Amino acid sequence: MSKGTHEYQDDPRNADIIIDINGEYYARDEAKVSVFDSGFVLGDGVWEGLRVHRGKVAFLAQHLDRLYEGARALDMEMEISAPELGERIYRLLEKNGMRDGVHIRLMVSRGVKATPYQDPRITITPPTIVIIAEYKQALPETAERGIRLFTVHVRRGYPDVQDPKLNSHSKLNCISACIQAAKAGADEALMLDPHGFVATCNSTHFFIVRKGEVWTSSGDYCLGGITRGNVITLCEHNNIPIKQKNFSLTDVYGADEAFVTGTFAGLAPVGEIDGRIIGDGARGPMVEKLQQLYLEMLEQECS
Repeated sequence: MSKGTHEYQDDPRNADIIIDINGEYYARDEAKVSVFDSGFVLGDGVWEGLRVHRGKVAFLAQHLDRLYEGARALDMEMEISAPELGERIYRLLEKNGMRDGVHIRLMVSRGVKATPYQDPRITITPPTIVIIAEYKQALPETAERGIRLFTVHVRRGYPDVQDPKLNSHSKLNCISACIQAAKAGADEALMLDPHGFVATCNSTHFFIVRKGEVWTSSGDYCLGGITRGNVITLCEHNNIPIKQKNFSLTDVYGADEAFVTGTFAGLAPVGEIDGRIIGDGARGPMVEKLQQLYLEMLEQECS
């Protein structure tokens, strides 16, 4: 079954990876956290997905800024600085002998609790920090073939309910959206905001192209995506009209092109939404141009 933009080829080297838990190294089969850990008990924590290219973690500073901002929002007291955490990530890559084609999952929970209950005041350890680096790359065809999206009934909610800008472990609304899309035979879910405008996808950010303009949501109801922001910057620096605005499914169905962005696969074209073919269903010229500009940005970042 397709996994959308996160589809990948299994790599046998991942069986022998070393995992970092709170600065200690463990073999994959021995890497464990407590059943009293806040992340396991409640999904209480924040995380980042990172991409390693040519020996460098791409856009690491931006990712760590978002992680630490999320930790502050959750009133989590990090006992390690962002530069120190960055050094820990690079030490793990060196430990594993990794330089390219690597995806990292950086997870931070509030820590271990005295008893399984939600109150943060019964947490008895500093935050639990887990770093998993795997040999994992998006399939080459993901950048060429159009994925299929399905608009789900699960909405991105108001920030006073659960702020969608917080990259927390608590992803149940996105998981519910993903399930509904998968049951409908699609690769990913397209999610609307509380007003019925297009917000984002369950695990990527969404863009359309109309008459030479690139549109994405206002950003009010989606995570502050690193790749999303970089694509917006690329448009601004290359005289490509870019609009962050409210738009509806009517605008989407009539788009010339559509694509999604994310750390893992970069930019991936969208060929079908809710059974409607977008454009001619194939990767369009704007998507191809932005893919090339993003690869150039990635090379410059990791040079």
